[in-house]
Amino acid sequence: MDTTSKKAYMIAIVVQMIYTGLTVLAKAAFNDGMSIFVFIFYRQATGSLLLLPLALLFQRKNMRSMPMMLLLKLFLCALFGNTLNLNLYNVSLKLTSATLVTAGRNAMPVVTLCLALLLRMEVVDLRSSSGIAKVSGSALCISGVMVMAFYAGPGLSPVNHHRVFAAHAGTGSHATTSKAAWIAGTFLMVLSNISWSLSTIWQARILRDFPNRMLVAVSLCVFSALQSLVIAAVAERDISRWKLRLDVGLLAVAYTGFLVTGLTYYLQAWCVEMKGPVFFAAWLPLCYIFTIFCSSFFLGEIVHLGSILGGILLIGGLYGVLLGKSKEGRLASRSEMNTIDGGQDEQQEHKKPDTHEVAKPAEIQCEQSRCDGSSKQLDQMC
Repeated sequence: MDTTSKKAYMIAIVVQMIYTGLTVLAKAAFNDGMSIFVFIFYRQATGSLLLLPLALLFQRKNMRSMPMMLLLKLFLCALFGNTLNLNLYNVSLKLTSATLVTAGRNAMPVVTLCLALLLRMEVVDLRSSSGIAKVSGSALCISGVMVMAFYAGPGLSPVNHHRVFAAHAGTGSHATTSKAAWIAGTFLMVLSNISWSLSTIWQARILRDFPNRMLVAVSLCVFSALQSLVIAAVAERDISRWKLRLDVGLLAVAYTGFLVTGLTYYLQAWCVEMKGPVFFAAWLPLCYIFTIFCSSFFLGEIVHLGSILGGILLIGGLYGVLLGKSKEGRLASRSEMNTIDGGQDEQQEHKKPDTHEVAKPAEIQCEQSRCDGSSKQLDQMC
């Protein structure tokens, strides 16, 4: 294994560990009474404070040239992809468990595929193995969501009975959450994935017209912070809910701002650049495994059999879609190589001299020499 591959593997594992910490800390902060909407505002504001100075330092000239229509598109993309997505995700986390919402992250590539099919940006050929893998993966994903929503099953006892966040013992478990709230939280998680997938497709179109990743990321973060401020101001009018104390809420905000926004996005982009998006997406289930252990160890959550079975189905669906995409990519690269090779062969054929055209002048010269010789013979005979 070369050095680049080792770095990619290490980065993928570290990123999933950071995301695990984010989910567990956010769940602990909500269990401690922190407002979901205030937390989202502080999270986006912290990210903006980190990214905006960098944009002003390196992209000042490009910022002035951003047209008003582009800013409007970025504002709407931030509204649906960042603000709405985060609010749905964190409400789902509050209503269900860290294990369920982490398992739901594995459905994001599948949801994106379904939306791309509806928007005719993706084509599935059911006669090919890649198309069958995509459809099978999507079916497994839907089955996993249904199992997690409607089936609880027996619970597994927590790994550690002396939890770090002892005051939150079992707050987010299925046993202490009503069935209606659990089902609602599960489908809010699905809506969060749909919102994120729509924004991903929209961002791809924006980047085609304005290929500046840094400015797009900063704009989305700043717009989302402003939108989250409005939502939090309407939802939480009690000033005491806005105060940050030396507790798990402050730790969650700092962790999200510095590690997730400041470090993880950079590491994720680096990993995708080295190995591609399929390689990075293949490591998503690792976060689910880490979260099962950490939520049980630190939060005392009772992990139920339904969440485990649903997570396994979601992971199977994820790998089915990734397998189909990988096969399509290999076929596309082969056809592209064949097209290039065919074009080179045609060029070589055109460059080769035509033997018939070369031989023809030689034959004409021979005939002319014969004619000249015969005419001399005729003159001598006369």
